[in-house]
Amino acid sequence: MSFIQTGKIDLNSDNAVETNGGNTSTFTRVTFPTPFPAGSNVVVLPLTQTFNGPETPGIRIHDVTNTGFLIRLNEVYAGAAKSDGKHTTETIGWLAATV
Repeated sequence: MSFIQTGKIDLNSDNAVETNGGNTSTFTRVTFPTPFPAGSNVVVLPLTQTFNGPETPGIRIHDVTNTGFLIRLNEVYAGAAKSDGKHTTETIGWLAATV
């Protein structure tokens, strides 16, 4: 049996681009409205719902558990132009499901 939950979060980034894998100090914790059953394998699918900033907001997800996940915006590099990582507030929709 699969379980699904959805939600949205208004998120911005006042932090520099993060290039060190595993550094989640600038991430935001999202807690599921209802925890998934213990031992569940949960996947999270995020998608930007708004277009408030001119640069492309990359979305990073980390530490997905049965109770929630970490998320942050991390602007996408565009060719030779490097992102500073900062981005205005965007609404990010997410879908979490057991697999």
